[in-house]
Order: sequence, then C-alpha cells, then structure tokens
Amino acid sequence: MAKAKKSNPQSSAVRQKPLLISPSLLRRWALPQPDGDADKDERGKVLVIGGAAEMPGAVILAATAALRAGAGKLQIATCRSIAPHVAAAMPEARVFALPETKSGAIAAAAVARLVEQINRAQAVLIGPGMIDEAAVVGLMKKLLPQIESPALILDAAALSVLAANPQSLHKLHGRVVLTPHANEMSELLNLDQAEIAAAPQSTLCRAIAEFAAVVVLKGRETLIAAPHSKIYRNRAGNVGLATSGSGDTLAGLIAGLAARGAAPLQAAVWGVHLHALAGDELARKFGQLGYLARELPAEIPRLLAVFERRKKN
Repeated sequence: MAKAKKSNPQSSAVRQKPLLISPSLLRRWALPQPDGDADKDERGKVLVIGGAAEMPGAVILAATAALRAGAGKLQIATCRSIAPHVAAAMPEARVFALPETKSGAIAAAAVARLVEQINRAQAVLIGPGMIDEAAVVGLMKKLLPQIESPALILDAAALSVLAANPQSLHKLHGRVVLTPHANEMSELLNLDQAEIAAAPQSTLCRAIAEFAAVVVLKGRETLIAAPHSKIYRNRAGNVGLATSGSGDTLAGLIAGLAARGAAPLQAAVWGVHLHALAGDELARKFGQLGYLARELPAEIPRLLAVFERRKKN
C-alpha cells in the first residue's frame, strides 16, 4: 500500500536556501559564557535519561559529551541493574537507579521520580541506549505532560512516541530538540527513506510543523531549523562519524550547550558543527575510519576555546 503524503505547511521555508554553518557564522552567534567566578550551578544542570541492561554505554557517552560542552552539573537516570556501573564510569555524576521492566528498560513506575528531577534541570536529554519501544512509548506518554521548564532533547527511542502523538510537544513552545536520522524520520512521518533523501529540506520543514520543535535531520549534510527560523546546513565532518555511539555523543553535546544557557536552536546548530569538527580532528590524527565515539568529547573544549579566542580577536 502506498504511503500517504501530506502537504507541507511551511512552503516558504522549503524554498529558502539554507545557511551554511561556518566558523564566521558561529562567531556572530556566540555561546553564553559563564562569569569568571561562576560556580557549577550557574553553568547549568543537565540530566541524561536512558540506558538499558544491554546498553549501559550510551548514557555514558552522552553524559561525557554534556560535560565537555560546558555544563556545570551532571545527573544520569538509568536502570537499576546498570546504575552502579554507570556511576563508577562517571564519577562526576549523580546517578539515579530506576525501576526496570523484565526486558531491561526503564519502567513507567519511575515517572514520579523522573519528573521531580527533570523540572529542576536546565536541560534534559532522553533516549540514549533505551530499548523496548513499547516500554519507552509508555514512559514518554506519562512523562511529557508533566515536563514544565527545561530544554528537552529527544534522541533515539524517545522519538518513537511522536509517531502516534505528534502534538505532544506543542505545549513546550519550541523548547524541544529532536535528533532523528533518516530511518527514524521515516517512522515519524510515515515516509519512505527514498522520499526523505530526495527532499530533505521539505521533510525537515514538515517535521517542524508537525512537532513544533527544533529538528536536526542527521545525514551526510545535516539540516537544522526551528519553527519560523532559517534553515542551517552542516557540511563539516566525515564518514568516520557514522559509527556506534556517535549519535549519543551529539545529543549529549546539544544538551550540555543548552544547560549552560544556549537557546535550543543555537545549541543544536553549535552541537552539530562541533561534533563534526571533532570528527575532522580525529580523522587528521587517525584517519577517517576507526576512531571511536568515546574520543569525540575530548576534542570539544579545545574547539570551544578556539572559537572564544577568535571572537575576542
């Protein structure tokens, strides 16, 4: 059966030429900088929610990237069975051990505790390493109506709730960043991947209209936009970024930048470009194939320092 096509309500945005993300563009759009005497609270709290018994590493990658992006305080909420291991791997974090399902996913019984912590954070990332789509959708349906103030980044399995509930983010008024690749976008919009590849800009605009969120459509050329914003295109990076854990790292970068005060669109644009530049740095050191997602975050502070020096000059 052919999949139904919907008209795109953002036709003018579809026709616009995307802005290429470049060092000069980012210098004009400088990130918030903490005062010299700022403490960790002023640099923002980031909460990473995710993981499963089979995938404890994803939240570690995301959490590491969030700290490397400059967030001041880190919390991780994950399944009870892996929480001690995550805590040992991330001594900088406060780790919450949550009830889990028989499949090793975070159980819906964790909602009350999660809501309490979510609304105390400046940025919240949900999705890295989560498994069991049915369990994730059940959890997200209960969580989303109770989220009030933080910037919210949804990645990986956490995106799946939007397919059946596309308006569930509207009440957050654009404070949400979605990070789908083409396969995830095809599920969200009921489109073939070939349709997305043929018209990525149109796909991006349709997703923004449906979900009322910042959307990062990941690919060799990543497109980023928010409701009523310009469209940004990233061409930096290389094929080595197509590796396990790379998406978790990108999501963590965006969350960390949002925690320290960047607006959701700014955090997404900066996060995508920094992630790509980190990949380019590693490609120069090791070659384009074979560097690891865990090596990306260590490149971020130096890249940020370069931008800061250039801004002052």
